[in-house]
Amino acid sequence: MIRAIFLLVAASVLTPAVHAQSDVLQPVPENTSQVKDIDPALWVLRDEDTTVYLFGTVHVLRPGLGWFDDNVKSAFDKSDTLVLEMLDPSAAEAATVMADLSIDKSGRTIRQKLGAEDLVTYEAAVAKLGLPHSALDPLDGWAVAVNLYFAGLLQKGYDMTSGVEVQLKAAAAASKKPVLGLETMRFQLSIFDKLPDSVQMDYVTTTAKSIDEIAPQTDRLVDLWSTADIDGVAAIMNEGFDTLKLTEPLLTRRNANWAAWINQRMAKPGTVFMAVGAGHLAGPMSVQNMLTAYGLKTEQVRD
Repeated sequence: MIRAIFLLVAASVLTPAVHAQSDVLQPVPENTSQVKDIDPALWVLRDEDTTVYLFGTVHVLRPGLGWFDDNVKSAFDKSDTLVLEMLDPSAAEAATVMADLSIDKSGRTIRQKLGAEDLVTYEAAVAKLGLPHSALDPLDGWAVAVNLYFAGLLQKGYDMTSGVEVQLKAAAAASKKPVLGLETMRFQLSIFDKLPDSVQMDYVTTTAKSIDEIAPQTDRLVDLWSTADIDGVAAIMNEGFDTLKLTEPLLTRRNANWAAWINQRMAKPGTVFMAVGAGHLAGPMSVQNMLTAYGLKTEQVRD
């Protein structure tokens, strides 16, 4: 399930054509009886005057999942700071980063790079998603694949505005809670931009061949996240990392950086709600496991 790692990519790289698909999706149910109550995993790390909550996120979800309640809401309300993987850059900054990292510099379109058989598959996928070639042709392979993936989700009822980070940022704004970012958009996207062309094109063809599987596979990941099945989340995410040789740059190195940040933060009093992609809090290289190198131990918050 290599496409699961796309859920770790900044949505800022999506083209306007993909974002436009959200217009046809179902709105978030107003009747609370239609909201499905779920309980994703939450961890806590404490000392005498500092508390850090760790919450795994999914960046895009179907509307109507009630995760922001109970232990999660209580932990958020107790926190004085929200910490996310990255803050949204300004429109000008995002445009600059995208031009630098997601636009192909060779002058060849994505269709010119594909072999005859793969081109047929790719064009069929683009047509099925209702995307214009003009929006995808200028992009690097990795950015094309990301757009195909998210377009496949949006077409099946997923909603960019229902993602965990969107809701957390709205809650932080309403409560005047400061929000910090651990990384920048440029840093995150540069990881994918540095992939060899052969890997990026494999990204494209694999995604195009499995357009119909994107939503069901993501549903499976969300189900595991919803029920706090940490081992299940780890199995899915690790498959993607290993297949594309992204374990070190996308997972291990970043988790180590975040563990170091938490260790430093523990020296300051206060309460922090830290929300990062669920894959970073699962498996042997999780942030929690890396914290043990600093003598820090987390515990899962239970009902």
